[in-house]
Amino acid sequence: MKRVLGTILLPALAIGLSACGGDGGAPASAGHSGRSASAGAAHNAQDVMFAQMMIPHHRQAVEMAELAATRAGSPEVRELAVQIAKAQGPEIRTMTGWLESWGEPEAGHAGHGMDGMMSGEQMTELEGLSGAAFDRAFLEMMIEHHEGAVTMARDEQARGGFPDAKAMAGAIVRTQRAEIAKMRKLLEEM
Repeated sequence: MKRVLGTILLPALAIGLSACGGDGGAPASAGHSGRSASAGAAHNAQDVMFAQMMIPHHRQAVEMAELAATRAGSPEVRELAVQIAKAQGPEIRTMTGWLESWGEPEAGHAGHGMDGMMSGEQMTELEGLSGAAFDRAFLEMMIEHHEGAVTMARDEQARGGFPDAKAMAGAIVRTQRAEIAKMRKLLEEM
């Protein structure tokens, strides 16, 4: 009887477990689609904290980037904002999928104590600007915002356990450091 149950339950369990994780576990290098190579890999508390903190952090960056569509004076700032939103939207979806597959709440840290997060007052100020004034404020705030994300990503690289989260953290460090350099150059040219 045990052997019969084992031959029925083990394959069913394997199929059920393989369905967990879905597309949300895709590595950053895979374009955020397809199955994860590490869907069954263990995660730790650092991985959970990374996703819980980076989701609201990225959401704020996307919100800032969306403001640039109608407020930026520089086409370079508008183009950079589009790149930021295009990169971070899929990462938000991927991290949300990880948290769901891990049975963890999304809003565990909700932006508290994160480096680079803009205050409500700063966001209101940014919303009220346009043209060159918006461009300067956007670039200065986004540099600070990206520096905070790089710090969080480096923490994940050092202490995380989930391979896909560590891979995404590496991609965040590379991408956002390059964007910081580009933003500093744009500020110098103003």
